[in-house]
Amino acid sequence: MSITESGPVRADLRRRVVVISASVGAGHDGTTRELAARLRDRGFLVDCMDVTDVFPWRLGRLLRGTYHGMLLRLPWVYDGLFAIACRFRGAGPITRALLRPVRSRMRRALPADVHAVVSTYPIASQLLGSLRRDGHLAVPVITYLTDFAVHPIWLSPGVDVHYAAHETSRVQALAYGATDVRVAGRLVSARCRPASASTKRQARQRFGLPPDARLALLVAGAWGVGEVATTATEIAATGAAIPVTVCGHNTALRRRMLRAGIGHVFGWVDDMPELLHAADVLVENGGGLTALEAMACGLPVITYRPLPGHGRASAATMAEAGVTTLVRGRDELGRALAEVVVGERGRQARDAGLALFATDPATGIADIAAGGQPSLVGDDAGHR
Repeated sequence: MSITESGPVRADLRRRVVVISASVGAGHDGTTRELAARLRDRGFLVDCMDVTDVFPWRLGRLLRGTYHGMLLRLPWVYDGLFAIACRFRGAGPITRALLRPVRSRMRRALPADVHAVVSTYPIASQLLGSLRRDGHLAVPVITYLTDFAVHPIWLSPGVDVHYAAHETSRVQALAYGATDVRVAGRLVSARCRPASASTKRQARQRFGLPPDARLALLVAGAWGVGEVATTATEIAATGAAIPVTVCGHNTALRRRMLRAGIGHVFGWVDDMPELLHAADVLVENGGGLTALEAMACGLPVITYRPLPGHGRASAATMAEAGVTTLVRGRDELGRALAEVVVGERGRQARDAGLALFATDPATGIADIAAGGQPSLVGDDAGHR
């Protein structure tokens, strides 16, 4: 399992929580690690699992590669599949039926002394909800919705509690038939907090960035997907900011942008909080973890040229929630870059973004786990 880890626990409270994610990009894993750390601080034993490891015959790796390939090379295919699943009421039941052969493997992967299971990925929610509903899992199942926009595949009958990012997200989940949906804070590193002027200066010095220019940090997830080079070129052309682009693990994109000489270009960045402290505004396309980290840093967030499928859906939902500015065309970009940095529009969005971190979702999850009784029930024959 790709991110399994253990930490120190208090001997007086040895309740185990399993958090299940998927290594598709870095956002789901980042959320999982942060939740695990907060639960360990509260005295729980925490196991982190990758749901793709549960699939037989390396099918999980194949699914991850297919998703990656569609985003990079066939985004219109992914967009169409996402739209169909949103409109087709049978998407959830069909997904659960296709996952039925994997349920017994998921059940066997869970330790016998688990007190609660948390999903931060929709496929895991579909597997766990089915086990819970059919009586093969006797402990609470919690889904932490990492996306602002709620896709029907996130929601599975049998899940006890869904934690949503915002009231706007909660309304979407209820409309798709979820029952207990609660608005909870977002999970980012404690290092993501508003920076002082001296911290900003030091961050720019460390990354070799100009000390006084307005900097627009451009991110596109761990895979560096989307119209990244075009966006950087358009930011530079506005004259409103200098683009600072993070290409993630997309080395081909980084080489191409370095040759073009568009602003400042980085590959994978280990210390994203410090780079966020160096910036004046974040420009993003997927509504992922870095957008949340920017909000926690008090940085205004612009969504521009959003990814198909979940990117466009999250862009619309975040803008409706008032935590981001959605720029719909190149002619709006320069004005938006200026307004969100120094104008009232940006101040309101920053305040709304910071409000997402007023509560800690680990508190509610810990309360649920503390009341759970460790037991897996039923036999494999019942759900193969």
